Amino acid sequence: MTIPSFAIGIAGGTGAGKTTVAREITDNVGESATLIPLDNYYEDLSDRPFEERANANYDHPSAFEWELLRTHIDALLSGQSIEMPQYDFERHVRKADRVVVEPTDVIVLEGILALSDETVNDMLDLHIYVETDADVRILRRIERDVVERGRELEGVMDQYLSTVKPMHEQFIEPTKRHADIIIPEGANSVAVNLLEEKVQAETSEMAAWAARDDTAFEDATYNPQ
Repeated sequence: MTIPSFAIGIAGGTGAGKTTVAREITDNVGESATLIPLDNYYEDLSDRPFEERANANYDHPSAFEWELLRTHIDALLSGQSIEMPQYDFERHVRKADRVVVEPTDVIVLEGILALSDETVNDMLDLHIYVETDADVRILRRIERDVVERGRELEGVMDQYLSTVKPMHEQFIEPTKRHADIIIPEGANSVAVNLLEEKVQAETSEMAAWAARDDTAFEDATYNPQ
């Protein structure tokens, strides 16, 4: 039996708090929600030298393998499992191993350009944009890239000024027009609480739908002798 899913897209600039919002609104539904990081769908550049990979523009829409992402979201919404790619941010390559992801009641796509692709937007039921001050975002970006991803501070700053900031202004911020909800200042508690209630309501509704569907199936197949 295929269970329908509720798909959410969460976009916003680097360090805006997208992942925090995604986790907070799905914490109480446990395995009923699946998080799909857009970062996992960066194009595989393993055939290029490290220096070229390190200097690539990862904030441009062309940096992502959209066709694979579309295929995977469509599969999950159709009740099929996928093999989600994983990305190595220190070496700037796609890892050889993949993670099997099963379809769930709620699917959350999270990433800087999660609302930029028209086909993906059409698959989403709820479009969210997280808006946070640029100063806060760059500090979070530095902490993440230097501490978590082992990169040099100078390289992170150069990348921010040369690509991250201009790409945000050109491609990321304009996707706000697709948003149903704009969450100000990162994980705004009021907005997050409302979204959390919405997610819980969706999982409850789908559980009830599944129960009704199972009953209907049993009634249809019951054949007393």
